[in-house]
Amino acid sequence: MSDFLSRGRVSSSSEIDAFVGKLRIMKKAGSMDKNGRLIFAMDATASREPSWDQACHLQSEMFLEALNIGKLEVQLAYYRGYGEFKVTEWLCNSESLLNSMLKVRCLGGQTQIEKVLKQAIKETQHKRVQAVILIGDAFEEDIDLISHAAGQLGMLGVPVFCFHEGNDPLAKIGFTQIAKLTKGAYCSFNSSSASQLRELLKAVAIFAVGGLKELESYSKVKQGEALKISNQIKQ
Repeated sequence: MSDFLSRGRVSSSSEIDAFVGKLRIMKKAGSMDKNGRLIFAMDATASREPSWDQACHLQSEMFLEALNIGKLEVQLAYYRGYGEFKVTEWLCNSESLLNSMLKVRCLGGQTQIEKVLKQAIKETQHKRVQAVILIGDAFEEDIDLISHAAGQLGMLGVPVFCFHEGNDPLAKIGFTQIAKLTKGAYCSFNSSSASQLRELLKAVAIFAVGGLKELESYSKVKQGEALKISNQIKQ
């Protein structure tokens, strides 16, 4: 994960290539289910309000892209306010996902990342979850408790892809730890890197649904910086 730890800037093109390369390695070791289940977890506290609408559109595009190659089920999860944590049912179409996201309004409060991880554990114990995407800008919880939950999720073979908005150093440490323990990946972004985030989200969704073969096919067609597949990262 050291490729993603450059301080004070968004991820470079080479780091994004490495991110997608890591997807290749993980899928080789994982299952090859044709259908994908993806938990999409979002920080809905007050600090994220300025970028919320943009995030809704990016996430819906991710869902639509995945539907081009197979069936993607998405469960939306979010936290906000005083201990409020909610999840939707498993959604199988972009309209339902977008409508659910547009109903959410940001409220002040502390992060509840541990609840996200425990939700992922609960769901994958019932039926396999291929990946978790976590988008946030802060980390305000006990890192040891978070690490314990992340380790459990890692043992279940569910990678968490952490997308860190902004440059909070504590959040960076926390998100990186989650990614490492679950064998996922970390990538930073800001308001000026929306197109970069869009491509990364699509890559994870395609990985969840179609595996390595579909991800490689997509990268050859799109030729975007987020989907330039480089040599596999040595673990």
